[in-house]
Amino acid sequence: MHFFTFADKDSTLYEASSSMNSGLDEVLEVRKDVSPTGTVVDVSRILIKFNLSEISQSIVNGVITNPKYYLNLFDAKPTALATSQSLYAYPVSQSWTMGDGRSYDNPITDEGCSWTYKFGTLDGTLWSEVSASGGAWYSGSGYEASHSFTHKSKDMRMDVTDIVNKWLTSNVENEGFMVKRSGSVGNLNSNADEGSSTELGNFSFFSSDTHTKYPPTLEVEWDDSKWSTGSLSPLTSTELEDMQIYMKGLRPDYNEKSKTKFRLVGKARFPARTYSTTPADLVVKYLPSGSASGDGAFYSIVDAETDDVVVPYGSGSKISCDSTGNYFNLDLNGYQPERYYKLNYKVVSGSGTVDKTQQYFEEGFTFKVSQ
Repeated sequence: MHFFTFADKDSTLYEASSSMNSGLDEVLEVRKDVSPTGTVVDVSRILIKFNLSEISQSIVNGVITNPKYYLNLFDAKPTALATSQSLYAYPVSQSWTMGDGRSYDNPITDEGCSWTYKFGTLDGTLWSEVSASGGAWYSGSGYEASHSFTHKSKDMRMDVTDIVNKWLTSNVENEGFMVKRSGSVGNLNSNADEGSSTELGNFSFFSSDTHTKYPPTLEVEWDDSKWSTGSLSPLTSTELEDMQIYMKGLRPDYNEKSKTKFRLVGKARFPARTYSTTPADLVVKYLPSGSASGDGAFYSIVDAETDDVVVPYGSGSKISCDSTGNYFNLDLNGYQPERYYKLNYKVVSGSGTVDKTQQYFEEGFTFKVSQ
C-alpha cells in the first residue's frame, strides 16, 4: 500500500535576503549563487512540514506495519544543474512560521520564517545553534537522508524513513524537514557543496501553493498483502507463459476519499480444452504469490496523461489473494482529484534465475478520481 499526505507548510530560506519571507511562493528552491570572482556564495534551503497524526494513529491501530517513508518533491524547471550531485534532508530542531510573503514582494515581506528569523522581524526570535543562521536542524546518525541526482533525474523521491521514525518513536518533535546541499553549518566548509565556489546550479520544486498537480508529498509505503487462496487453483506454468489479465468491476471513477478493493483475474490466452460443466473462461485461478525471491504479481499506478509513475512496482504494491481471487486495496486520499490514472501489472514467475520470467500488462485499465 502507498499512502500520500500533503505538506502543512513550506518555505525557502534565502541567504542573500536574510529577512525575506517566501511562504506563499509556488516554487521551493535550493539555490547556489556564486559571484564571478567566486568570493561570494549565497545559498537557499527548503523548510517543509507534514502532519503525521493520521499516520501515527494508523500505526497504533495496526493498519500500517513496518513502513518506509519517502519525501517527494517535483521538478519545477531547475537551472544549470551540475551533472551529478546530492541533496540532504534533516529534521528541523525549532518551530517556525510559514508566513504570507513571496520572494518577488516589493518591499519584501519580513513576517514569517527567513534566513535570520524563525517567526519574522516583529517577533525578532533568531534561529539559534547555527552559525550565520539559515535554520536549525538535528544531525548525526539517523538524522540524515539523501538523494542523488543525475542529468536525467530531477524529481526527488528521498527515503526519509529514519527521520520520520525519530518523530514517531522518540522524543524528537516534528518541526519538518530542512532540505539543503551538503556543508557544515553556516557555509563554513569550502570543501562541501554549500560553501565551495563551485557552481552547481539551482534546484526548483513545486511548493504546496502550486497550481499544478505536483505539490510536495510524504509517501508511506508498506506491505499490506494477504494470501489465502481457499479452494482456488494456481495458474499453471504453461498458462502463465501466455496469459491475459482482466479486471472485475472496475468503475470509471472513484471519490477522492475512497478506500477501494480492486479485483483482477489472470487467465491463459487460449485455455486448454477440457470436459467440464464450467466454461474455462469462468474458472478463476490465482496468480503467483509474492516471495522473498521476487516472484509474485504487482501493480503500478501511472498518471494517464503524463505517464508519471505514482506507485512503482515493489514491496508496497504486492497483489493479494482470497477465496474469490486476486485483489489489492487502494486508499485514494492523496490522489489528485479530476485526474485519470492507469493500472499496470507485472507478474514474475519461474524458478531460479534462468527460468524466471517477467511479464508486463498495460491494458489501459483507467479510472478517474473525482471530488
